[in-house]
Amino acid sequence: MSKSKWAVGAVSVLAALALAGCGNSKSASTKTTKPTLPSSYSSKKKAISGGTLKVAEVNPSAFKGIWDDALTSNAEDTDVMQFGNEALFKTDKNFKYIKGGAADISLSQKAKTATIKINPKVKWSDGKSLVAQDVAYAYKVLANKATQSEYYTGSIQDIVGIEAYHNGKAKDISGVQVKNKHTVVIHFKQMKPGMKTSGNGYIWENAEPYHYIKNISFKKLASSAQVRKSPLFYGPYKMSKVVSGESVEFTRNKYYYGGTPKLKKITVQVVSEDSIAAALKAHKYDLALGVPSSQYKKIKKVSGYTMTGKSALAYDYLGFNLGKYDAKTGKNVMNKNAKMADPSLRKAIAYAMNIDAVEKKFSNGLGSRLTTLIPPVFSQYHDKSAKGFPLNLKKANALLNKAGYKKGKDGYRTDKNGKKLTIHLAEMEGSSNTQAIVQNYIQQWKKIGLRVKLTNGRLLDMNNFYEKVQANSSDIDMFEAAWSLSSEPSPMDLFSVDAPYNMGRYVSKENTKLLNEIDSAKAFNTSYRVKAFKKWQEYMNKEAAYVPESTVTTAYPVNNRVKNFYLTGNSTTANGLQTNWAKVQVTSNSLSK
Repeated sequence: MSKSKWAVGAVSVLAALALAGCGNSKSASTKTTKPTLPSSYSSKKKAISGGTLKVAEVNPSAFKGIWDDALTSNAEDTDVMQFGNEALFKTDKNFKYIKGGAADISLSQKAKTATIKINPKVKWSDGKSLVAQDVAYAYKVLANKATQSEYYTGSIQDIVGIEAYHNGKAKDISGVQVKNKHTVVIHFKQMKPGMKTSGNGYIWENAEPYHYIKNISFKKLASSAQVRKSPLFYGPYKMSKVVSGESVEFTRNKYYYGGTPKLKKITVQVVSEDSIAAALKAHKYDLALGVPSSQYKKIKKVSGYTMTGKSALAYDYLGFNLGKYDAKTGKNVMNKNAKMADPSLRKAIAYAMNIDAVEKKFSNGLGSRLTTLIPPVFSQYHDKSAKGFPLNLKKANALLNKAGYKKGKDGYRTDKNGKKLTIHLAEMEGSSNTQAIVQNYIQQWKKIGLRVKLTNGRLLDMNNFYEKVQANSSDIDMFEAAWSLSSEPSPMDLFSVDAPYNMGRYVSKENTKLLNEIDSAKAFNTSYRVKAFKKWQEYMNKEAAYVPESTVTTAYPVNNRVKNFYLTGNSTTANGLQTNWAKVQVTSNSLSK
């Protein structure tokens, strides 16, 4: 469950999905009836030659525009570049590697290797061939300290020699061997049970155009024109125009190995969450990505569109600022004296939240309260018996009383030393209802005597939010955010001692032990791995270092002139939609009304 680079991890896509309106203080049933949405749509009309697909990227802020898998940490960037950004390996409907992509991969448990063989027909959008050096260099971009890639995790350190390279003790990664022009062999310290599944965190599934970026220093790569303005892709489309933070235009990659893409052009425009319903009613877009559940009711019956959807590989959560990330050691360091260090305080906060009521009233049936940090989309590993944190003010008060947080005459609690306790919550801008839902939770916490205020006294701009949370700013005690997940459910790269994405910096010997058990050699036995997942979920609910909030069915409105749009099925794309964009077509030059 490493933050998926192909559905990019950190705190992004869902931050506004659950914060879709103001809740009430009453509990509600967890049983909400989610709509059953089709996972594909294809117009029965005859397709025209060429045509332009118009895509809305629904987001409250401008996208960052770092068009490189190893360097971006925003799901918005991944959403936008998916039309050209293709993963190396093809997968089946269960995200298992299969043959037929830009490269094929084979694993040897005995030799502890992964052999990557590139399809010799694959070319970058400038006409240069995709070669083994491009695959090998991607690991250097990932592991070089100067890039500050957040995907250099404990999992990727399983590659032989990558730590020595990361620490400047070697010029190359000894475990990444270029055998010939089209073959790379990766050597691992140990083989892991998730390695057969895309998004496992141990195998990087993208390449870098070595010939194009080799002369750029690693430190300047993320800000270079080659990454920000004119990136190269080997997928069906190439970026032909970028308006920073606002829009991107794609045209055909004439060198695409999968044949000539059907569309002539794809345009992507950032649209605010409060504007998307009106934009669809005006038939401005063929497809909307990132539609918040708060808007579902407004758009589900818009004429000229068919609503498709799938269970999100994502969820939103409440995190706590418990320490710092030491960039020198690459380790999270927990502060035992942090304001939120007491699990009783964290659990009380969780039990005071009326998440069920919020989801029932404002997600339009798309959302439901999450009970563990492994969402139900991973049905084999999700602990169905877990109760999570349903609203229980009596239990919340009891936890605080027992832990020594005493109420004063003003009704608010002091810390254990009798000093005024104020908890600062970082919250990102979302829909027009975000402010109301946050105030709802603040009122819920007030009911148990906790004084909670917004960091900076307001909702934060997306980029400012990311920067402050990832830096563990001292004016943040807790934060509401979200994960976009990969298709391999291991939580190692999100919650381990050396995971940059463990942004609350929670660390314990038991957590490390349980995470290692999930990814151990013993876990090649599925029943053992299922039990290991359950143990970890129980432990994390006991600690409440991260509070699971909700998960959703993600809805994608598709204009009725679109053909061959699929949310599931065999694909070589690098994104969670799994749509083969080369085959998508339109049936007319104007959007259906």
